[in-house]
Amino acid sequence: MIAVVGHADLSASTLVLVEEELRTRLAEFARAGRAGLVRAGKGLPTAFGRAARKAGLALVTVLPSRNGVPTQLAELDRGAAGELLLLSDQVRLVEYDPGDRGSCVTADESLLRHCARVLAVWDGSPSNGRDITAHLVAYARSHGVDVEVIWPQGAMHGTVSREPS
Repeated sequence: MIAVVGHADLSASTLVLVEEELRTRLAEFARAGRAGLVRAGKGLPTAFGRAARKAGLALVTVLPSRNGVPTQLAELDRGAAGELLLLSDQVRLVEYDPGDRGSCVTADESLLRHCARVLAVWDGSPSNGRDITAHLVAYARSHGVDVEVIWPQGAMHGTVSREPS
């Protein structure tokens, strides 16, 4: 499995750059018969899903559940989750509360432990109170998972108001 982690506040123009970069890198994994893994949400997860589909990579989307029953995502993530489900070859339910930051971090850590590679859309900045990308990169590396950092020239942070098309 190949997973993606990264900043949640990427600008719309950055998501376009990232999606193209991911498509190029994911094509290699598709030829090797691998699959991509992403936790449902707007922004980077959707860009990853689109790139995976364009590259011919099988996609597994993770949805939150409680006691084996899917739980509702935040309103901002619902449309993106719907698109990811349409792009996916498989859906997995994972026990976590999408409204609880700690629960999401724990879910991400669990997913990363089962991956051969992580593509990190990361500018190299340390983790802060909101962004945990650096933590997830360090976590993956500490568990022997290969991490490949992606930060295309011209990439920047911003508010994601809509998904790139």
